[in-house]
Amino acid sequence: MSFFGNLSTLFGNQSSTRHPGNNLNKKPVLRKEINKGSQKTSDQESKKAAKQQTQAQQAQSAHDKAMQAQNLEQINREAMAKAREIVVEAKAEALNIRSKAENESRELAKTAEQSQRNLEKQLDRVEIKLDWISKREESLTEQRESIQKLKTDVEEQKTKVIKKLEEASRLTTEEAKSILFERLESKLSTEMAQFIRQKEEEAEADADDKVKEILIDAMKHGATDYVSEYTVSVVQLPSEDTKGKIIGKSGRNINAFERRTGVDVDLDMSPTEVRLSCFDPVRREIARISLEKLIKDGRIQPTRIEEIVDKVEKDISKITLEAGKQLCQDIGVYNLPIELMRMIGKFKYRFSYGQNLIAHTLEETKIGIKIAHELKLDVRVVKLGCLLHDIGKVSDEVEGSHVELGIKIAKKFGITQDVIDCIAQHHEDEPFTGPEQMAVYIADAISGARPGARYENHEEYIQRLQKLEEIAMSYKEVKQAYAIQAGREIRVLLEPEKSKDSDVKVLGIKIKDEIKASVTYPGTVTVTVIRELRGQEVAK
Repeated sequence: MSFFGNLSTLFGNQSSTRHPGNNLNKKPVLRKEINKGSQKTSDQESKKAAKQQTQAQQAQSAHDKAMQAQNLEQINREAMAKAREIVVEAKAEALNIRSKAENESRELAKTAEQSQRNLEKQLDRVEIKLDWISKREESLTEQRESIQKLKTDVEEQKTKVIKKLEEASRLTTEEAKSILFERLESKLSTEMAQFIRQKEEEAEADADDKVKEILIDAMKHGATDYVSEYTVSVVQLPSEDTKGKIIGKSGRNINAFERRTGVDVDLDMSPTEVRLSCFDPVRREIARISLEKLIKDGRIQPTRIEEIVDKVEKDISKITLEAGKQLCQDIGVYNLPIELMRMIGKFKYRFSYGQNLIAHTLEETKIGIKIAHELKLDVRVVKLGCLLHDIGKVSDEVEGSHVELGIKIAKKFGITQDVIDCIAQHHEDEPFTGPEQMAVYIADAISGARPGARYENHEEYIQRLQKLEEIAMSYKEVKQAYAIQAGREIRVLLEPEKSKDSDVKVLGIKIKDEIKASVTYPGTVTVTVIRELRGQEVAK
């Protein structure tokens, strides 16, 4: 250690020698002061840096807060703007709803006002009609009283005259009448019977022509009120004002409708109904559908009538063809001409005493086929005969019976003669030519005569029977009268003591004429007068 100490002393002395004036002891002190100064400066700078960093952080925080405030303000402004838009839209929607409500209220008020005006007009018309009715009743009452007074005066005068005549003739009215009729009957009965026999002999000499005339006359008398029940259609009207539209100016609409459809239009049946009358069921159905379409459309004018009727005719033509095809398929008849099937389809709209022809034809054909199978007959002939036996009822021609018209149609479409015979003989207008024709006749009779097949008003039926019997019983020679065969025949029994053989013909004609004049009936009524004298003795 001393060695190293000496060396340090040596080297220290040399350095002191080399650098005189250097204070070795001052040098460490200066470095220490410098270190202290730099350390102090560094602390200040670090403090300053920390302060600046703190200030920067505070500034950044303030900036962030300012940005957040700015963003919040922006959001608030947007929210306020959105709220204002919503309020504006709500106000506009409220105004729109209010406007619609006001418009609807005005429309309802206008409708109510119009209804009120219409009601007032109808009430005015009703009051006018009531006034007219009351005046009419007063006038009728006055006329009734006047007529009653005149009637009383006439009865008094008549009684006085009859009394004077009875005093002068010393006979009562009934006695004078009885004597007069007895003399007339005794004088004319023989001549009338001879005349009748002469005419019958002339009729037998010209039988063929007379038969045709009788058939035509029977067809004319068949178009009675009973038939008209099934030749009309009724269309309901929505209001009474619709009749004015149907009539049109100067009647041009109703004239155009009747001319185009071929039906008669009756507007007087009811204020809200229109009756269409026509013997052609297809034309009547076309007119009914066309009128209903025109009423719904509201444009009732000649041009529109033509368009609607043309369209309905095409639709009805399709419907009838489909109905004819369906009936032929149900029966099992194929390969018929299209026009013939369309005519068969018209059965859909044709009724006979309330019995639909499609239902009647289908039923009759099934019965006829069954009979043909049981009797080993020609099924084809019976089937076609049953299908076409009433084809004349839908013919477009009007002259001739449905049997004659059916024969024409069958010949027109080349139907075989055995089927034509079925048509011609199904009402026994001609003698039967074979078992097939008789089978068609039997099937037709069964289908038409079964209970419930055909409709007839029960009250009218009873009244007709009573009327027939009353007419016959009104003659003093008649002992008893019976209406039989559902009113198709009246059987009259005479008292032999009060009548003669010549009275049979005379009374038959009288009763027939009175029935034709006062009774409405379907078909014909046969009057059979019987006078029978019996003698009986008992041997004891």
